[in-house]
Amino acid sequence: MADLHIKISRDKGGIAGQIASELRDSIRGGRLTPGTRLPATRDLAADLQVSRGVVVEAYEQLVAEGFLVSKVGVGTQVTPKAGNRSPNRADGGQRSVPPPRPAPPQARQVASTPVCAPFWGHRPTSPDLSHFPRERWLAAVRHVLTTVPSDALDYGDPGGVPELREELAGYLRRVRAADVRPENLVIVGGVAQGLSLVLHVLTRQRPFRLAVEDPTSHRQTPLLRRAGAHLVRVPVDEEGLDVRRLSGDAVLVTPAHQYPTGVVLSPPRRAALMEWAYAGNRTILEDDYDAEFRFDRDPVGCLQGLAPDRVILSGSVSKALAPGLRLGWVAAPPDLAEAVCRARGELDLGSPVIEQYALAHFLRTGGYDKHLRRMRREYRRRRDALVTALAEELPEIRVKGIDAGLHVYLELPCGWDEREVTRLAQGVGLSAEAVGPMRGSQGPPAMVVGFARLPAHKAVEAVTGLKVRMSGQNVD
Repeated sequence: MADLHIKISRDKGGIAGQIASELRDSIRGGRLTPGTRLPATRDLAADLQVSRGVVVEAYEQLVAEGFLVSKVGVGTQVTPKAGNRSPNRADGGQRSVPPPRPAPPQARQVASTPVCAPFWGHRPTSPDLSHFPRERWLAAVRHVLTTVPSDALDYGDPGGVPELREELAGYLRRVRAADVRPENLVIVGGVAQGLSLVLHVLTRQRPFRLAVEDPTSHRQTPLLRRAGAHLVRVPVDEEGLDVRRLSGDAVLVTPAHQYPTGVVLSPPRRAALMEWAYAGNRTILEDDYDAEFRFDRDPVGCLQGLAPDRVILSGSVSKALAPGLRLGWVAAPPDLAEAVCRARGELDLGSPVIEQYALAHFLRTGGYDKHLRRMRREYRRRRDALVTALAEELPEIRVKGIDAGLHVYLELPCGWDEREVTRLAQGVGLSAEAVGPMRGSQGPPAMVVGFARLPAHKAVEAVTGLKVRMSGQNVD
């Protein structure tokens, strides 16, 4: 079943009509292709935080209009010919994706065994790999090995296998409101490699100044410098990147959920960023960070969908599935996509093809969407447990950035030693990092704490343990 990018305004009323309108536009625009299965009414209602009856009403309206069909035992899907209602298809008339095939049985979950008990995670951004859908992924790999021709395992297009680029293009249009075609996608070994390749192309002919968010991941800045960029730090506030203070030839931004602050780039800032890019013929590098996991806010489309000629979109399956798969993508304007593809070929001839075909199958059969929905529910439970425990045991700490992602941003009282608090948090098993090393300038004490690998029933124990340790230490 497909995940959906649907925006509703709770102030306007008529929620069912808004949902129907969003779906209708997605079908007419080609983001929802013929035969695509929609989420069950209960799942979509939970995702949008509305009553199930509202979603049922929207589905029934579109069934009556002929955009959707509903069958017992199959569910609701886009009418096979519905995508042809409008000549202005976003996919340029490319062939439609066949209806999803029945998914393999639900994967058995492997018992969660902490690598270094009781340390629940490594980086605050790490997903819970004990929930990796092993059986479904095995079924996808088995399908690849028993169906693809032998020639498909030869050296291929360094930009990625066509099947995966087609499935990803459809997914990004449908879920992230991206304006992308398969030929504009390059499959890479994660966001880090994608950014390195893009910067390799952009910095090849001249010195290149790249604006970055402040604070930002301290693991990313060395990579950007090695790629040849001169970094210019730009402050982040409650609305995201401060566009008024931008300078440089390009900017790297995480608009869906900034790391580490968790801020979402506000609509006025998004508009100002677009204006900045067009006014100076500049480039926006969009890291679609944490876009998969949102909990308490309506979906926010990617910037690339607003300005596909100015924005280069990067993403990966590292959080949705596993970092070890090393699968990601870059969506770029045609000329740049071609240059990035050539650079990928010069580097290592492309990504492993079996994993690419497996991900394409996983997307096509609905396994990817189903896994994300399940993990959103689980991560929401863990987040709620951590936030509640912090509010009860350490109310002086301000918790921020909780609407999406796999970490929370903890703003500590003025005068607290963030390094000492972080050390104590790690000592009780929390996956924590101090924010200081991520800053280019002084800021209030803060740390980030990941909750993806923290079992919900352990949250109180961990936070209480931190409180006890802090009471015996001088943290201010």
